[in-house]
Amino acid sequence: MLRFTKRADYGLMAIHYIAINDQLGAVSAKRIAEEFGIPPELLAKILQRLAKRRLIASQNGPKGGYVLARRPEQISVGQVVRALEGPINIVGCLDHSGCPQEERCNLRRPVQKLQAAISQMLDTMSLADLATDDVPELLTIRM
Repeated sequence: MLRFTKRADYGLMAIHYIAINDQLGAVSAKRIAEEFGIPPELLAKILQRLAKRRLIASQNGPKGGYVLARRPEQISVGQVVRALEGPINIVGCLDHSGCPQEERCNLRRPVQKLQAAISQMLDTMSLADLATDDVPELLTIRM
């Protein structure tokens, strides 16, 4: 099963919320934490990482909070996930991490293809795409 970590999940929820509320101005971390029931300390660390990677910007003051650093069309889901988790890896065996089956494994090449396809999909899907009801052709099931 392929799953996001809590950090990536919360980060995507937060940046998506910032994107869809962009017209209202800066969104406070407190508002995001309350909206989704995210622990405020964890959310603060996530937002700091996103700001450090220049995906969001922090605004100080009484009406401060976070805004997108670029337009939603210019920020990919892949950029957000990498900002929070580092390189996208679906298994550890591709980096020669000492898997006992490494010598006999016949899945390394197929898994590399899966990982490349997942990375490509995440890199081509923008925050703006997340806000629409359309399913990208890349994600439609082919029979």
